[in-house]
Amino acid sequence: MYSLEETKTDHKEVKEIKEEMTESTNAQEESGEFDQNLELEALYEETIDKRVSTGSVVTGTVVQVGTDYIMIDIGRKMEGQAPIREFIDENGAITVSVGDEVEVLVESINNVKGFIRLSKEKAQRIKVWDDIVKAYQDNETLDGTVIERIKGGLTVDIGVPAFLPTSQATLSPISEAELEKMVGETIEVSIIKFNRKKNNVVVSHREVLEREREEKKKKLIATLSKGDVVEGTVKNIMAYGAFVDIGGIDGLLHITDMSWGKLKDPKDKVSPGDVIQVKVIEFDPETEKISLGTKQLTPDPWEGLEYRYPIGKKVSGKVTSITNYGAFVEIEEGVEGLVHISEMFWTKRMRHPSTILEEGQEVDVVVLGVDQENRRISLGLKQASPNPWDLLYDYYPPGTVVDATVKNVTDFGLFVSVDENIDIDGLIHVSDLTWDPKVKNPRELYKKGDVVQAKVLTVDPDNEKFSLGVKQLSPDPWTQVANEHPVGSVITGKITSLTDFGAFVEIREGVEGMIHISEVSSNKIENLSSVLSVGQEVEAMVLRLSPENKKIGLSIKALEEAHDTKVTASHEKVSEKVGTNLGELLKGLQDKNKSS
Repeated sequence: MYSLEETKTDHKEVKEIKEEMTESTNAQEESGEFDQNLELEALYEETIDKRVSTGSVVTGTVVQVGTDYIMIDIGRKMEGQAPIREFIDENGAITVSVGDEVEVLVESINNVKGFIRLSKEKAQRIKVWDDIVKAYQDNETLDGTVIERIKGGLTVDIGVPAFLPTSQATLSPISEAELEKMVGETIEVSIIKFNRKKNNVVVSHREVLEREREEKKKKLIATLSKGDVVEGTVKNIMAYGAFVDIGGIDGLLHITDMSWGKLKDPKDKVSPGDVIQVKVIEFDPETEKISLGTKQLTPDPWEGLEYRYPIGKKVSGKVTSITNYGAFVEIEEGVEGLVHISEMFWTKRMRHPSTILEEGQEVDVVVLGVDQENRRISLGLKQASPNPWDLLYDYYPPGTVVDATVKNVTDFGLFVSVDENIDIDGLIHVSDLTWDPKVKNPRELYKKGDVVQAKVLTVDPDNEKFSLGVKQLSPDPWTQVANEHPVGSVITGKITSLTDFGAFVEIREGVEGMIHISEVSSNKIENLSSVLSVGQEVEAMVLRLSPENKKIGLSIKALEEAHDTKVTASHEKVSEKVGTNLGELLKGLQDKNKSS
């Protein structure tokens, strides 16, 4: 910036052009161009307007437009002339007509020849510099047109070319592209530095904008109140919100005040340069801190929510986010509910929510609960579709015989699927595969992908239990054995194994009885293998029978004892009969002898 003394000095330098005009006149006099008759000149000077002199700027009227000159009446006895080139625009058109008033500089006066030389351009130069000095001293602004982009800034035409540095072009940092767009614009500038001798002027548009902002700011502070709705321009966007210029003051539009719903990024709502309506939430005139909101311009969607979404209502929504414990679904703008993972699947085979849902997906859900005070709403996904357990019970009640596909084989049984449209697996427990107790591992009989015929045993939706059986398709051999071989009957079987405490005898496939070591013989036996062997067929008597517990107690000893008792009884009966017959014979003989 120039000091006042420097400004005064430069102001004086503006007069140099007048001095140049005076020197030109003196040179003409020395060369003899002017008449030397001083008396005639003095007489002439008395009749002219003393206000018009060499170096002065006057207003004249165009009286003639010639080929090379424009004739202008400046109020003297004679007319002045200015080069026509000074009145031609960039398109080659003459810019004045007869009768127009123009400002010109009196360059020289030749009273003898009646010739006055005028210049429009020099008059403009003097006036421009007068305006520049005045604007600088009085802290005023000038209008200028941005004419070109140059290194470090812009060139602005304010009557003379002035330099506008990039840092002084706007209030905030500006890109090269934005700077280029300013070319051709008419802007207000303030003079921050000038040098008349070097014909240099530095201007600032930023100072003008700062003054305007400060004026707006003062006015706004005096009138702004909490609750006002104002228009603002988005300036900067941060992760937590956006700063909005509402007329000289920046207010913070926090991300939580942009939408009634959850917003991940402020850029999803606003962009720099957007002109938006905002509501003043908080305002402190002393600190000039302002909190703004846009969601407050619309009704709170949670008001009356419990009436709009009663429990049990089925609604459509969009998945906004997915977590390990569930998914959030937006059922209207600003209202999100949680679908807990437990409310996603009818079956207990819990999977991650992402296996069936993705962000942005449209889904149907059912309202399970509304907590308006805490702004929470519980939603159910599975409730929007039929319960597969109900379908299973309706289509496959207990007793139904189905073809089941083996999906997995475990140590304790088979997991099978009976209907591809019902996502429920049934279990055939190892104990329900066969009546044969020797089968302990399901893998001995089945593999994944096998199709087996089975009977539905249980469908329990409450406990989510679906069980089937294969052996139930054939009669229970234990029941048959119990009917055919009651206690006391004799059976024949093959020894399958020997133990320290007895022998196991296969009565029929799937049914084994046991002969305790004490029931093998009346004699004491130390080692069963000394009297019995695996594969040996034996006869035994049924001592005990429990089909429910799958147990049959057998005894060889009891059968032998019963056999011995039967033999003895038979012998006694024969002896008794023989004795009776002999007595009768003897008696007959006696009776015969008596009759003789």
